[in-house]
Amino acid sequence: MNNFSIQGQEVPPGGRCRVDMPITLLSNHVPLHLSLHVQHGQRPGPVLFVSAAVHGDEIIGVEIIRRLWQHRLLQLLRGTLLCIPIVNVHGFIAHTRYLPDRRDLNRSFPGSANGSLAARLAHLFVHEVVERSNYGIDIHSATLHRRNLPQIRIAPGEERLRRLAAAFQAPIIIEAPLRAGSLREAARERGVPVLLYEAGAGLRLDEESIRSGMRGILAVMRALEMLPQRRADRQLRSEPVIAQKTQWIRAPMSGLWQPWRRLGDAVECQDLLGILSDPIGDTASEVRATQAGLLIGCAELPVVNQGDALFHVALSPRTAELGTEPLFDEDEIV
Repeated sequence: MNNFSIQGQEVPPGGRCRVDMPITLLSNHVPLHLSLHVQHGQRPGPVLFVSAAVHGDEIIGVEIIRRLWQHRLLQLLRGTLLCIPIVNVHGFIAHTRYLPDRRDLNRSFPGSANGSLAARLAHLFVHEVVERSNYGIDIHSATLHRRNLPQIRIAPGEERLRRLAAAFQAPIIIEAPLRAGSLREAARERGVPVLLYEAGAGLRLDEESIRSGMRGILAVMRALEMLPQRRADRQLRSEPVIAQKTQWIRAPMSGLWQPWRRLGDAVECQDLLGILSDPIGDTASEVRATQAGLLIGCAELPVVNQGDALFHVALSPRTAELGTEPLFDEDEIV
């Protein structure tokens, strides 16, 4: 078993360290780094990266990685674990999805060494992390004022990823095309399959999403034989729900939104989802499901405008026919 080399540092078998990779200087001359934790096992195995906060306001993964890095099971690690808790450092500091120039980092991969700030950061991540890895898990959440049910997203037709997604045991697996410029697209071009975990809300932590993410990552590491199997892991606890199409239920009018259903609810066509009311008038409108499916995302603000997204529905295969919108690998602002 050889040392693991990164940024001029040598991590011996059984060792762990933090590597601070220079990104740039802030405008006040303060240096900014991309911090990466390396745990190098004593026995051979794959290299797995786990990343979070590619969108700076999606902080749920930061806490998941913090807990993962402290987990006692890592003492038994085979292979190498790379943990990057905050990829978009600028956005994390500013509580925003974007970089200072308003670029979306997850539309900037694989980047370039001499491009924009987003391109340079993307290039650093691909060169130092992705190209050293065999697998990846990228953690996201819904954007501001929306919440996502814990879910795994994978590209269609990748059987290896589907097996790992099933091992993760999220409530639902969504197969969606890769978005141009995304981390997952750049990783796939380099032969590195990446699971995307979506859960929770922007700028918020919730225990259910954190624990689901922790359990899922450890389960994937067991499936990759990076951690010892548990007896309970030898049989899949439940068959995952797999969806290829989703639909946004949108507000038919502006007003006050009162949902009657919750994330994770299964709905049938014409089930009542909630009521929209005119705050200074007598008008009210029922919002109903138009197809059967599972509620995987919802709006959190009760004050909505006409056309705003209220519920995100993963459609059941028998009903996924009409009224769908393009679905990509990361949560969109729609």
